[in-house]
Amino acid sequence: MAREWDMQADLLIYDAAQVLTVASPGGPKRGAAMGELGIVPHGGVAIRDGRVLSVGPSEELRGQVRAVRSLSASGQVVMPGFVDPHTHLVWAGERANEFEMRVAGASYMEIMAAGGGIMNTVRQTRAASVDVLVAQTRPRLERMLAHGTTTVEIKTGYGLNTQDELKQLAAIRRLQAESPATIVPTFLGAHAVPAEYKGRTDVYVDLVVEEMLPAVAGEWKKVVGNPALFCDVFCEEGAFSLEQSRRVLEAAKALGFGLKIHVDEFQALGGTRLAVELGAVSADHLVCTPPDEVELLARSDTVAVALPGTPFGLGHREYTPARALIDAGGAVALATDCNPGTCWCETMQLMNALACRYMRMTPAEAISAATINAAHALGLGGEVGSLEAGKRADLLILDVPSYAHLGYRFGTNLVQTVIAGGQITSQQQ
Repeated sequence: MAREWDMQADLLIYDAAQVLTVASPGGPKRGAAMGELGIVPHGGVAIRDGRVLSVGPSEELRGQVRAVRSLSASGQVVMPGFVDPHTHLVWAGERANEFEMRVAGASYMEIMAAGGGIMNTVRQTRAASVDVLVAQTRPRLERMLAHGTTTVEIKTGYGLNTQDELKQLAAIRRLQAESPATIVPTFLGAHAVPAEYKGRTDVYVDLVVEEMLPAVAGEWKKVVGNPALFCDVFCEEGAFSLEQSRRVLEAAKALGFGLKIHVDEFQALGGTRLAVELGAVSADHLVCTPPDEVELLARSDTVAVALPGTPFGLGHREYTPARALIDAGGAVALATDCNPGTCWCETMQLMNALACRYMRMTPAEAISAATINAAHALGLGGEVGSLEAGKRADLLILDVPSYAHLGYRFGTNLVQTVIAGGQITSQQQ
């Protein structure tokens, strides 16, 4: 007699040494919960129509699920795809000469004063067409996916005028349409003060608030089915003051943008407190955040996004105080900050390794930070970042026997198979 199967699936992954569900139905993982990965030993995952159908012990799933295709993960780790909630991935050109200046002793601000830094990339990006931007960005996005990043935020911010900011946004939209990864756009017109506005920062903020933000919001309303659009601002000495940052973010919020903010990378200006006050989805960098604002952030709904590749890339010794944030009950996420100046790095695996070494995070905490908490830093915690029934089937098979290898090892790609939206998009032989 033919068996009646309980569930029909497109793909069944079975016999994994560990399946990490990283489930957190109540919101991001906070405090001690960041160390809990929801491990299913000898586990499996069933997928149907691009969604997670079921997660559980392999023996149970193989008795319940009839799958079109089965894939053994024997001796390996299955986990959610990485979510990278802070990148500047769309740019033209490169800045290798600035790296040589930096290792010779020049500071970030000295390089900017010499015409380098963000404005160097702005000049090259303004000169590039949408086609060129897409062609130069595509390999970076493909490397991210091959290293396990299935959801990525991409900022504008290398146009710094209305036309070129919209051009960057158009490039992001093109990449969204062609990539199996989930791409979340962020408008960062307030990334730096362009050269033509030197000494007139308030006038440039007028342009951002009165022209750029409405133009970007208008263009985005024409696009059907896209995720929420965020607005970010670089609140930092030499970029935008606390008052200027408040003006940009309040205007963006009134137009329906979600809010993010670069804060406390080099100096604390009170930007973390502003992020909490305005209900920003995330506050990012947080290298020199004062202890009272660490406590405030930890008690808030704003996710603290740490970017350990940036101080590493700059050769700095100070990193985000992740241990203090976690111990205070905060929700910490990780991101690459992939950009052409301070951190050209496409892999979240290295961010995990750096977080364990320089931010005193455990391997389990780093995984939570790079998956479910990073998803919440993009407002996507209900859609990606964990392996739970109904969520988008974004997952990885790591060629390692235990999750701890993610923090333990670095410099090689531990991801054997990438599945995005239920489809195998990358597979190492």
